[in-house]
Amino acid sequence: MTTRHLVDPDFLPLIDLLPDNAFTREDLPTIRAESENRFAFVGAPPIAAEVKVIAGEGGPLEIYWYDPAPGTKGRAALLHIHGGGMVIGSARSMQPAPSGMAAALGIPVASVEYRLAPDHPFPAPQNDCYTALKWLAAHAEDLGIDPARIGVTGESAGGGLAAATALMARDLGGPALAAQFLTYPMLDHRTGSDACPYANPVTGEFVWTRVHNQFGWEALRGDYQAGDARKGWFSPALAEDLAGLPPTWIGTGSLDLFLDEDLDYALRLVKAGVPVELHSYPGAIHAFNAIAEAPTAKAFTRDLLGAMARMLQV
Repeated sequence: MTTRHLVDPDFLPLIDLLPDNAFTREDLPTIRAESENRFAFVGAPPIAAEVKVIAGEGGPLEIYWYDPAPGTKGRAALLHIHGGGMVIGSARSMQPAPSGMAAALGIPVASVEYRLAPDHPFPAPQNDCYTALKWLAAHAEDLGIDPARIGVTGESAGGGLAAATALMARDLGGPALAAQFLTYPMLDHRTGSDACPYANPVTGEFVWTRVHNQFGWEALRGDYQAGDARKGWFSPALAEDLAGLPPTWIGTGSLDLFLDEDLDYALRLVKAGVPVELHSYPGAIHAFNAIAEAPTAKAFTRDLLGAMARMLQV
């Protein structure tokens, strides 16, 4: 069965732009090289990045810093985490999203160049993201930001890592986050496997499939058994307690592979007493907002930026 007839026609070009070829470890270097140029059509970032280099667990860690008003004090800020299924993508090649947030909101955004699996499996990517958050909070005065108004955001794998970063910040005693903004986040390592609890027949046919998903999660897992207290950092859907997490915005597509795990996570957050704003966009496949001029993508951008402005008190 195909779900192509359910896809919003505005997003059909993505199906050809982002082919669903299966990933292999042997092909990964080529796939990574191709992905670096795939979103060139999005255009140049509105604010040029200043690349800051901080000390990371695995060596120097690059932070792409977008500051719309250098020298201004007391601003809200965002830590941005790029997508790519845990195995591809980079902060260097995915500048338009965080730069656009900085320009639209008038606040600085830091995008972290975290290490990728399988070269660097769990917990390396999570540790890099958490290190970036700690750097942002520790240097708040120098960066001109209010440490009480820092949010974390990301798309796809970046959304999953943003959720993991929020869990780490809660579990490890800070830094406190004002909010988390999760765009079709990759949260559950079981999705697409024999242990998948969702089995939705209309999700995940295009762009990011079940086969892709299992490749990404297995690459991230390495030899980790997901049985200790860090399991929620690895796969946020496994976190047993979601209480104490920051107010949350989640946006996903109705045909996205991650729809069910995102809805489930939102409901569990609500039951844990966390304020949640949830959006499911009809006819939307994974990465739908790349077609920025589509009406549904415009609605997504309006909803996300509006929530950021409100929840970070911009």
